Amino acid sequence: MNRLSSRALPVFAALLLAGCVTTPKPLQGTYAPLQPADVARSGATGDMVRWGGRIVRVDPLASQSCFEIVGVRLGPDGRPQERDQSEGRFIACRGGFYDPEVFQPGREITITGTVTGFEDRKVGDYDYRYPSVAAEVIYLWPERKDVDVVVERYPAWWW
Repeated sequence: MNRLSSRALPVFAALLLAGCVTTPKPLQGTYAPLQPADVARSGATGDMVRWGGRIVRVDPLASQSCFEIVGVRLGPDGRPQERDQSEGRFIACRGGFYDPEVFQPGREITITGTVTGFEDRKVGDYDYRYPSVAAEVIYLWPERKDVDVVVERYPAWWW
């Protein structure tokens, strides 16, 4: 294998794998390209959104469970990206019981649903306006695992 093809192979493999990234079926669809902070500023309701982020807390109520989520941008597969930047907080509620021991703070979640209104709450002493979403889908992502990557270099004569 020549030097050019030995460099092209990893690039080709990465491109091939990138093409395999798909959004889970429950999260597929067409949604408004808005972030929670945009909606909180504009005051618009009625848009279908797909938002995600990290759970702050879940409140199981008598007929529904409500999630407080710190929103982050989603990757091409619909999973929240690992970033230290917030796109705004939001509240998502859905009928049924969602166990706070499963939906723990810090876990990644993606929801789809309709923006229905706003709730004013405090974050510390700060007054914060949360968009509210009537969620159709609550998708809890598997926990990310730390992986050790070992790169071994072989002498040129190996090829």
